Amino acid sequence: MKMLVVLNDPPYGSERTYNALRLAGNLGRRDGDLEITVFLMGDAVLAAKRGQTTPDGYYNVERMLRGVGVKGGRVLVCGTCIDTRGLGLEDLSEGVERSSMDELGDLVLGAERLVWV
Repeated sequence: MKMLVVLNDPPYGSERTYNALRLAGNLGRRDGDLEITVFLMGDAVLAAKRGQTTPDGYYNVERMLRGVGVKGGRVLVCGTCIDTRGLGLEDLSEGVERSSMDELGDLVLGAERLVWV
């Protein structure tokens, strides 16, 4: 099954991104056939920023996104959104791919499950 998770909120300050990534990780562990794609747009692209340091005991969304890739999922960022925020591919975590609204449209049309946060 193909699942698409689209995130818009910043990685910290709200728990929406954190909880969506928790859900994606949980579902990935429970269903080995699930193909998860996480698409970051708006301020959510900051979740893919390389080198995040968080206090001990606090969640780290960069680490959580890497976990999606380790389980065979994909993490995509909106190209326009990273450009607007002055980020280049070298600023992003390993495995994160630049994407576009056209690709997001294709992913929405091909998804069997969609979570839009």
